Amino acid sequence: MPRWKKPSKAEISTLRALLRQKAEAGELRFPDAVAEIRRSLGLTQEQFAEITGTTKRQIAEIETGKANPTVETLQRIAGLFGFSLGFVPRKSSEMQVPKM
Repeated sequence: MPRWKKPSKAEISTLRALLRQKAEAGELRFPDAVAEIRRSLGLTQEQFAEITGTTKRQIAEIETGKANPTVETLQRIAGLFGFSLGFVPRKSSEMQVPKM
């Protein structure tokens, strides 16, 4: 596994701009959003876990979609970037019509 390299200020700035664009377009989706938020802050999973009051393992599991985090945990993560949790309408191509 390659060693983690802290992104430069320019890389962090680019990651933050991309994250904002995705959020504004309604294209920021869980669980990928968690890793994108963490990377845009230039943090390792361990550092991110410390800030959010979780463990590195929980962050890894959240980022890979294997965890079932509480609303409170998600709010702490979202709040780091000034986001709030909410419902975002799906695109019509993503809609699933329930079968009766």
